[in-house]
Amino acid sequence: MTVLHVVQLANFYGPRSGGLRTALHHLGAGYVAHGHRVTLVVPGTRSSDTTMPSGARRITLPAPRIPGTGGYRAVDPWRVRTLLTRLRPDRIEVSDRLTLRGMGTWASRNGVPSVVISHERLDRLLEQFLLPPSVATRVADAMNARMAASYDTVVCTTSFAGAEFDRIGAANVRRVPLGVDLRTFAPTNADASLRGELARGADALLVHCGRLSPEKHVERSVDTLAEMHTSGHKVRLVIAGDGPRRPALERRAAGLPVTFLGFVPSRLDVARLLATSDVSLAPGPHETFGLAALEALASGTPVVVSASSALREIVRPDCGAAVADHAPAFAGAVHTLLSAPEPTRRAAARARAEDFDWPRAVGGMLSALRL
Repeated sequence: MTVLHVVQLANFYGPRSGGLRTALHHLGAGYVAHGHRVTLVVPGTRSSDTTMPSGARRITLPAPRIPGTGGYRAVDPWRVRTLLTRLRPDRIEVSDRLTLRGMGTWASRNGVPSVVISHERLDRLLEQFLLPPSVATRVADAMNARMAASYDTVVCTTSFAGAEFDRIGAANVRRVPLGVDLRTFAPTNADASLRGELARGADALLVHCGRLSPEKHVERSVDTLAEMHTSGHKVRLVIAGDGPRRPALERRAAGLPVTFLGFVPSRLDVARLLATSDVSLAPGPHETFGLAALEALASGTPVVVSASSALREIVRPDCGAAVADHAPAFAGAVHTLLSAPEPTRRAAARARAEDFDWPRAVGGMLSALRL
């Protein structure tokens, strides 16, 4: 077997960057396990060059903070291209459609096969933050056409993620679902003492796990709790995560049975929290895969998700619900799930998660990278 050097490139990667960081680490570890060399290039506060537990190399390049993102950083593409020339990769895998868009052109000029993973819907991002829907679609189509033409392969994790490329007729798109760590996240992590501490006498414990940023629509989770509380249900919501929306969310939740845990650094603690909760909420309408929701399912906890997101492709009626983007729909779905026998709903959630393991995701990416 020929050992090839895969370089993974990503901005918007940091100590608290959630799903992107998780995916990069698991994919890189999988490539190493298949006998390849892996170098991950990411931004940070200072330069470093370390070996990760998986055996992959991680090079951190100093980069400035991006205002308004809660601490994300982005390396100047010129510095990345300079480093690539030194690293001499056999393949590049890019997990950034915006600040590192030119890497496909660099790869083409240097005869290096390239893959870009579409971790978000550009049309949705433009619509949410900048432009009217029709204009956002036209701008996204033009940018996506240029990007798809500059890479050998565009990887989309779901049909939802691939829809904007289908719209422009891009012929080099492959679907590769991501995975979930089925060992770390498991129903056996449920902790009765933790439940007592968090529930504080409530009959049901809801959880929202993820970054507290505008595109995640965490306020809908708070409003779902408020809807159920007003209806007389004894429920408590625990929000695990931090971000720029936290002060506004705390004001919104004032007087309600809501607990803000902040960022939970230990993956084992997150696993305990998810397995101990009764229902997980994932209201973000722009999710292109949703690793946090899949981690909840792996923990045996059903999930209520936005029907506007890719999670409608993952969540099935026996292990959750995909509903309209308003609190009454979420509250109704939570009530329905809680009325089902607990062993049944937990077993269904775990069974669905087992359809998404990391070895399968790694195999799909190895094929996309032509390894």
